[in-house]
Amino acid sequence: MPEARLRRVSSQRFLPALKFIAVAFCATAFLLPGAQAAKKEKPTAAKTAVAKKAKGPVPVEVKRTASSKTAARGARAEKAEKVVRGGRNVVATIHKKNGKTVVAVQRRSVVRVEAPARQSFGQMAGLHGTEDVLDLKSSVALVIDQDTHEVLFSKNDHAVLPIASLTKLMTGLLISEAHLPNEELITITQDDVDTEKRSSSRLTVGTTLSRGELLHLALMSSENRAAHALGRTYPGGLSTFVSIMNAKAKMLGMKDTRYVEPTGLSSRNQSSAQDLALLVNAAYSDATVRSLSTSPEYQVEVGNRVLQFNTTNRLVKSPDWEIGVQKTGYISEAGQCLVMQAKVAGRKLIMVFLDSAGKFSRIADAERVRRWVEATHSISGSPAASSRNVGFQVAG
Repeated sequence: MPEARLRRVSSQRFLPALKFIAVAFCATAFLLPGAQAAKKEKPTAAKTAVAKKAKGPVPVEVKRTASSKTAARGARAEKAEKVVRGGRNVVATIHKKNGKTVVAVQRRSVVRVEAPARQSFGQMAGLHGTEDVLDLKSSVALVIDQDTHEVLFSKNDHAVLPIASLTKLMTGLLISEAHLPNEELITITQDDVDTEKRSSSRLTVGTTLSRGELLHLALMSSENRAAHALGRTYPGGLSTFVSIMNAKAKMLGMKDTRYVEPTGLSSRNQSSAQDLALLVNAAYSDATVRSLSTSPEYQVEVGNRVLQFNTTNRLVKSPDWEIGVQKTGYISEAGQCLVMQAKVAGRKLIMVFLDSAGKFSRIADAERVRRWVEATHSISGSPAASSRNVGFQVAG
């Protein structure tokens, strides 16, 4: 056989073998580094799988803890990981089984600890430590005979504290006294949305009601957006209205009072029980404020809906009470607050309760005072507990 042909046959015979060897060599060169890297990074990949199972935002905090527990079927646990993510605890045990890495994930319930309730200014000042004969829950209280000016009961009545929505009594009084058109339509805007406490409201942005309707809602159901819109649309704007609020307080002799806005959401709206008694007396002289503040319920049309609003003071609906004017208030800095003019045991009384601890405690304090007055201070009964008087003009 010619030499050239022999050489060609030989090369053809061994060509498949050479191709196989070349492919095997290339595959080994290509896969070996990846395999080694995968082997080195295997625990990290497992941890990544665990992290994906845990819910919540990144980043994931991984805390290594020693573990002496054995894995399933007696296999020894090589590592134990505690992954904290999204407010949940996930305990992952990573161990070897039959040459493979096995991850066992177990969720553990988390006991959530709520932050302590925010203290009111009165609590921080230690006013709740003041004892009184009626064991009231309000740290500040004042009961005055509106006709004789006699102080029947007092407790920390000169303390200056946030007054929350009691502010709206001044807002309502000024709007009523301004004799602005009650039929004028006012639209709730983004400016009326509460950015102080982020409180909710059923008066959405774009809602249009008359001034009279907004005044009714502000005084009866303590609607914040309604009160703010009333101040915002006052001639001269909101800043002018707040200035008039402070001027009116000064004119009434309210020496401890300061207003910064018309709703009471700001804790910088502050006053004392003595000052608030003067305000209640002035508000009682206004027929509109008397009527709207003691209204039990009211409906307004918003678009194609009818919204029902109710009073924030359940005593208004009680047959045991004859209330001439009232206002409630609450923010955490002020506690539960209540002011009223009411007829009790033949007397026209002005009652002020500030910084009451507990959702219904201000109502319970008013009931306690009413029973006490009926028992000891009826118009033909015992003398007043104090001869002090408050210098305000008696309302008609």
